[in-house]
Amino acid sequence: MLSLGIPIMVGQLGMIILSFADTLMIGHYGTAELGAASFVNNLFTLCIIFCTGFSYGLTPVVGGFYGNGRLTEAGRALRCSVVANLLVALLLVGVMGVLYLNVDRMGQPAELLPLIRPYYLTLLASLPFVMLFNAFKQFTDGITQTRVAMWILLIGNACNILGNWLLIGGRCGCPELGLLGAGVSTLLSRIGMAVAFVWLVARAPRFARYRVGALRGGWSGALFRRLQALGWPIALQMGMETASFSLSVIMVGWIGAVALASHQIMITISQFTFMIFYGMGAAVAVRVSNFKGQNDLQNVRRSAAAGFHLILAIAVFLLSLLFAVRWQVGSWFTENVEVSGMVAALFIPFLLYQFGDGLQITFANALRGIADVKPMMYISFFTYFVVSLPIGYICGFVLHWGLVGIWTAFPFGLTTAGLLFWYRFRSQTKC
Repeated sequence: MLSLGIPIMVGQLGMIILSFADTLMIGHYGTAELGAASFVNNLFTLCIIFCTGFSYGLTPVVGGFYGNGRLTEAGRALRCSVVANLLVALLLVGVMGVLYLNVDRMGQPAELLPLIRPYYLTLLASLPFVMLFNAFKQFTDGITQTRVAMWILLIGNACNILGNWLLIGGRCGCPELGLLGAGVSTLLSRIGMAVAFVWLVARAPRFARYRVGALRGGWSGALFRRLQALGWPIALQMGMETASFSLSVIMVGWIGAVALASHQIMITISQFTFMIFYGMGAAVAVRVSNFKGQNDLQNVRRSAAAGFHLILAIAVFLLSLLFAVRWQVGSWFTENVEVSGMVAALFIPFLLYQFGDGLQITFANALRGIADVKPMMYISFFTYFVVSLPIGYICGFVLHWGLVGIWTAFPFGLTTAGLLFWYRFRSQTKC
């Protein structure tokens, strides 16, 4: 589990470092820019998590083929996944384009709109490249080649950070673009990572047997439909989970620009733990799918248990460090004293939901590994829309707890989801 999970976690850590760097550079450039980035990034986080969830439908398919030694069929599954992912990307570009046309109706501070609009468009243009990258990443993860995506992510994110440094403040003769500079850098890095992945899989000898299925095998409508049947429920499950955070930003915007900036900082911190947990969760999905392909239910359950124990150990270590520096975190991102104080207050609900987050990540991925994904949609709808979002509104505005009240809802939603996913997995893997 560690040999699979650590490269995924390192790649995820690269994404977190990028998110930290974005927020740090934008925050020190201006509080208004940080507030605008908070709004746009939260909307696109929802969209990208949905994209990633759809691409996860490939993991149990490729993992099962790999476990049985059917490598040509795994390559054919990659081709079907690339087509499916690009079609979903076009759909999401349309949806997010309609949202862009209505951004001025969402109750956000009027002074942020000139910053929001150009930044929004650059992230919108990057969505097809995110989906192309995701298709290849889930393929290589499913065949246990997790280090490939790790290196591409690390190099791509390093280039993104360099682009931020050059374009946000206008260094080394580059134009000073502010928040738009961060968007342009993100777009270019996502294009580069997708192109690098395609080139590597098309040229490297280790993928030769898979290329036979990807390039020469006939089109499989049944395989394409199977990817759709697995991808949409996972996308909806992950999308609804992220919606409990991302849609909350609309409520945060009702409070003001300082609350948006504080929310963005804490979202960046929470993404740190989420991505680390999800790296190990992805390893659970791969290992579970391999054993499921061999019909070895005992090791299916052992893989899920091992993943959860590792996530708990990681959580205790990381959260101890973060809690110790909670009063300093806000000052890392901004010089605004009010924002720093609000960030420190959000650490209590943040710590409370980590157990539930680890639980739901482990067993959502375990269910993905055994291709039991449809019930996850209904569980997610209940926990995130019936439990989490209403509690956030009640605590934030009815009880007048403000931003802390909105964040108080997250422990309820995530823990409920984790317990229900665990129960479903346990009932489906009885030996």
